[in-house]
Amino acid sequence: MSARGTVRPGGRSARVQESVHRAVRELVEEQGRDGLSVPMVAARAGVTPSTVYRRWGDIGELLSDVAVERLRPEGPPEDLGSLRDDLHAWAELFLDEMASPPGRAYIRDALIGDPDGGNAGQCSAYAAQQLAVVFGRAAERGEAAPELEYAMDHLVSPMMYRILFRPSRPLTAEYARELVDDLMSRRAGPRKG
Repeated sequence: MSARGTVRPGGRSARVQESVHRAVRELVEEQGRDGLSVPMVAARAGVTPSTVYRRWGDIGELLSDVAVERLRPEGPPEDLGSLRDDLHAWAELFLDEMASPPGRAYIRDALIGDPDGGNAGQCSAYAAQQLAVVFGRAAERGEAAPELEYAMDHLVSPMMYRILFRPSRPLTAEYARELVDDLMSRRAGPRKG
């Protein structure tokens, strides 16, 4: 996350963050992103514009912070009993959510208001954390799993590339499953077991 949004606040700060985030979500839903301003958000949130400027800097950084929070997974990946099945389910859900119109909008917002790359890093960390859970369960079952960074490079990266730069290409559950099957069949990458 950006330097202004790195700390998960408590108390009054948490209430301000929640009210500002809620105001952004409501205003975007009501009228879209175009024309959204800090004074509009502040008025809806019941805070002063200076509070928003001090914490987020500008509307781009605020939209980015809201997007990163919205891209946070709601829970652990589904446990279907095998590494391949777990990865298929996770990859299909990830692709479906990220390639959806709201997912694409959140990705765009997360990147646009992210001058230092921290929000992009946080979004990447969410995917890595989810895969680490899947791989941890696989290890408990005695299944060999790819190294985390290898999986990020060969599973998450191709999906994100397609979402961001090749949106006209079909982004189907079958594509996600093919990436998983390719990842599972590779022997060239580092393995752990």
